[in-house]
Amino acid sequence: MVHFSKWKISIILGIVILGLAFAAPNLLDRTTAESLPSWLPHEQVNLGLDLQGGSHLLLEVEVNSVVRERLEGMVDGIRVALRKDRIRYTGLGQRGTTVTFMVRKSTELEKARKLAEGVESNLEVLAEGNRVTVNFTEQALRDIKNAAINQSIEIVRRRIDETGTREPTIQRQGQDRILVQLPGVDDPERVKRLLGRTAKMSFHLLDHKGSMAEAMQGRIPPGSMLLPASQATADRGQAQRYLVRKRVSVGGDRLIDSQPSFDSRTGEPIVNFRFDTLGGKKFADVTRANVNRPFAVVLDGKVITAPVIREPILGGSGQISGNFTIAEAQDLALLLRAGALPAPLTILEERSVGPGLGADSIAAGKVASIIGLILVVIFMVITYGVFGVFADVALMVNMVLILGGLSLLQATLTLPGIAGIVLTIGMAVDANVLVFERIREEVRAGRTPISAIDAGYSRAITTIIDANLTTLIAALILFYFGSGPVRGFAVTLSIGIVTSMFTAIMLTRLLVVTWIRSRRVTEVPI
Repeated sequence: MVHFSKWKISIILGIVILGLAFAAPNLLDRTTAESLPSWLPHEQVNLGLDLQGGSHLLLEVEVNSVVRERLEGMVDGIRVALRKDRIRYTGLGQRGTTVTFMVRKSTELEKARKLAEGVESNLEVLAEGNRVTVNFTEQALRDIKNAAINQSIEIVRRRIDETGTREPTIQRQGQDRILVQLPGVDDPERVKRLLGRTAKMSFHLLDHKGSMAEAMQGRIPPGSMLLPASQATADRGQAQRYLVRKRVSVGGDRLIDSQPSFDSRTGEPIVNFRFDTLGGKKFADVTRANVNRPFAVVLDGKVITAPVIREPILGGSGQISGNFTIAEAQDLALLLRAGALPAPLTILEERSVGPGLGADSIAAGKVASIIGLILVVIFMVITYGVFGVFADVALMVNMVLILGGLSLLQATLTLPGIAGIVLTIGMAVDANVLVFERIREEVRAGRTPISAIDAGYSRAITTIIDANLTTLIAALILFYFGSGPVRGFAVTLSIGIVTSMFTAIMLTRLLVVTWIRSRRVTEVPI
């Protein structure tokens, strides 16, 4: 345990130098650190919501709306299938979470049941009398809801990332809720507007055969729907309501890009969009077959524009104009790029944390860390003399390695994380205390200095590894099952355990052995 080969010494010094290199950018401001050459470490520790301020949002996903949409799609699918096979029916519609219809001829009941069964997978189809009842299975309902939650989390993450927010926390909470924490956000209202919009865009043909007057009185033709115009569209003096076909000509899910721009003729802000290959083909087919007919662009259930198709649009791209401001065009382009939410989001809870509170927390954390560090340093020097000095040097290096590790992993430091660092300061010297006390016992037993040091390290190392490993397991469990600040505490504690084991077992031992060999001491000063 007292012999160090050159490659071991090189590894120890290399780790210490790397720790210093990765920790150093934290002494600079963020702009200066990011301007460093790319071959130099420039990552800094990210501060959490409780340290730099920001917004905390708790969102609820309206998963029942997804189920309703799937049921409405099922109704349309059954209608098409029955008409295709010329099966006469009545009363086709949605009742709660069930789709029902009546077959006029009992001889066609079984055929109608099989057609309904084939519309979607995981359906329960019952036929009693002349009535057919269609339901999703329990497993299918759970899958639909889980898929909606997971997709919502991904879309929220894309939208937040597009705003440039650093290190946001976006995670599922409970059955149908999403926790969003945005450190350093200075415009929470814009974020709420972005998250509050479903941004589900689709293109529909207008129903030119139906009567708008009858539709306004509630007599809407089958296969059509009456949609309101957006506020901007209404303000331009255009129609307040539009009678559009329910069938989606081209879905917004086929968009692969959208960018804000300006109309070359009018100079007003617009949004340019581009479809994928299949979407571009469908868009070309629809516009080719409907020249001189109006084409409605529907966003979140409102018609934002309904231009007349003057000529086929074959390039797979187009533009949306809607009397936008520059900011509105930028946000709409962002929403379309990030994708539509599968279901509306409701903000259940909102909290804003000012940067002043974070500054106070950082100041308090610094004071606690410095006081704890000073007390530990003094205790080790008084108790173990020059060996205590070596332990204190290792403790300083340990703090640097923790900071470098947090920077390298781009971990987010929270207030509980600072508590983990303060706790690590005390724990970091535990291994040294075990070794030094064991060396004392060996000296009292009459061993020589080299022999006592060798026995002290070799016999204490098992206890050191056991104590730190059990604590590390607890920290990993906290990280796996915890969330938010609890994870922050677990991360700093885990890094602190690993670095303290390295500095106690390797660095302090190297310092002690080097000092003993260079001084050729005949008595251990401990």
